[in-house]
Amino acid sequence: MRHLLAALICFGACNGAASEKSVSGLPQGTVRFDTTRGPWMVKVEIAADDASRERGLMFRHELAPDSGMLFVFPDTDYRSFWMHNTLIPLDMIFLDETRAVVGVVANAAPQTDTPRSVGVPSRYVVEVAGGLAGAHGVGPGTRAAFIGVSE
Repeated sequence: MRHLLAALICFGACNGAASEKSVSGLPQGTVRFDTTRGPWMVKVEIAADDASRERGLMFRHELAPDSGMLFVFPDTDYRSFWMHNTLIPLDMIFLDETRAVVGVVANAAPQTDTPRSVGVPSRYVVEVAGGLAGAHGVGPGTRAAFIGVSE
């Protein structure tokens, strides 16, 4: 009986630890956008290496509400994104090194190779389902905070 109880406790603990990674195996965290409409919390998968940044949200058929992906780059530079093999429209929210929004590409059309940029250097990009940035009042100057994101 003790072994069964110990096994159940271990199973629960192991499942709890596994929940810190997404289905894709990427670490997860939260980005809080502080808008004039109040805070907006977005649960994100963290793409912090070349392979995960290159794959991004390709091949996804949907995103859960208030979820997305945080692209973390090692430096601040001009960033450009395309939607090759991305199946859903996305908003791309570009942040500088202070985590202030420097621009938003709204409703980027899926499955295109057109480069999208805001023409301003950025260090981070958050992708969410198309239309959500505007619906939550996220625009240039909006401040963001990272929760559970290690760099």
